[in-house]
Amino acid sequence: MPKGYIIAHITVKEPDAYQEYVVKDTPILEGFGAKFVVRGGQSQTVEGDAPATQRHVVIEFESYAKALEAYNDPDYQQVADIRRRTADSLIYVVEGA
Repeated sequence: MPKGYIIAHITVKEPDAYQEYVVKDTPILEGFGAKFVVRGGQSQTVEGDAPATQRHVVIEFESYAKALEAYNDPDYQQVADIRRRTADSLIYVVEGA
């Protein structure tokens, strides 16, 4: 079965407040078996036009269904409201190869 991924491109508007999201989302997502593959770090757009995103995040799950389950979890959605207030985000749930 292919793995599932949550892929996020995030521009943080309020760095101090955003840290609350990072602290609170991690244990919830890890409870669904999340493995953080990419979480911030250096990046560079090498082709195409892209928004000036500050953070890229790739989270791996055992399946696409598990990634959707984690994203749609009510506890996660409550914490995601912190991200929505403190950052601009593009979030994708993607099935792996």
